[in-house]
Amino acid sequence: MNEPDNLIFGIRPMIESLKAGKEFDKVFVQIGLKGDLSGELFRLMKLGNILYQKVPLEKLNRITRKNHQGVIAFASLVSYQPVNEIVQMAFEKGESPLLIVLDRITDVRNFGAIARTAECAGVHGIIIPAQNSAQINADAMKTSAGALNFIPISKVQNLSRTLDSLKESGVQLVAATEKASKSYTQVDFSLPTALIVGSEEDGISPAFLKKADQAVKIPITGKTESLNASVAAALMIYEVVRQRGTV
Repeated sequence: MNEPDNLIFGIRPMIESLKAGKEFDKVFVQIGLKGDLSGELFRLMKLGNILYQKVPLEKLNRITRKNHQGVIAFASLVSYQPVNEIVQMAFEKGESPLLIVLDRITDVRNFGAIARTAECAGVHGIIIPAQNSAQINADAMKTSAGALNFIPISKVQNLSRTLDSLKESGVQLVAATEKASKSYTQVDFSLPTALIVGSEEDGISPAFLKKADQAVKIPITGKTESLNASVAAALMIYEVVRQRGTV
C-alpha cells in the first residue's frame, strides 16, 4: 500500500503536529476513542479549531495498516491565509481584488487545473470550504504545475458567512450557472469580484446562488450540456483579465 507523504498517524505524532502548528486537510478519529492521551488530542484540536470526522476502525485500516492508534490525518501541503488578508493585499497593491470561490469541487485534478489558470492570470486567491472540497494532495499539486505553491488559498469553516463578508467588503459575487440568462461577458469585472464555480455534477449550492449579485452563463451551442469546471473557470477568469487589461 503506497501511503502519501503527508500522512500522519498515531495519537502522539498528531499531538506533536498540532503543537507545531501544522495545518490539516482531513483528520479521521476512530469512533469511541478514549484515554488520557486522546483527551489531550481532542483538547488541542478544539483549541486549534480543527475539524475531524469520526469513522469506524475499518476505514482507518483501509488507509494504513500501521499502528495508527485510532487517529489518521493528512497534513496540508500549503499554508492557508485568511480571506480578509488576501483582499487587503490586493487593495494594497492598488488592484481590484479577484477571487475564485470553489463550491463542492471535490475532484483534485479539476482543483489543480483551476489553481494553475488562476495563478497564471494573476487571481489574488482561491477560497475553499473546510468540508466537501478537494484535498490539496500530490495529485492536486502536480495538476496545478506548482501553482498551489504560489497562489494564496483560504480554507473557511463557513462559506456562507464568508460570502456575506465579501459582499460587505464591496466584492461582487458572480456565480457561474447554466440556469442564468445573462452571458458572462456582460458583467462589469472592473469591480472587486469573487467568481463562484460549482461542481459539474451538482453546480453551485442554491443558498449560494441566492447570495450572488450576478448569475451568468457560458453560452453552449453544442449537444453537450455543460463544460468541465476548470474550463468554465478559465473562461471567466480570462474575461476578467480581458476587461481589466492586466495581461
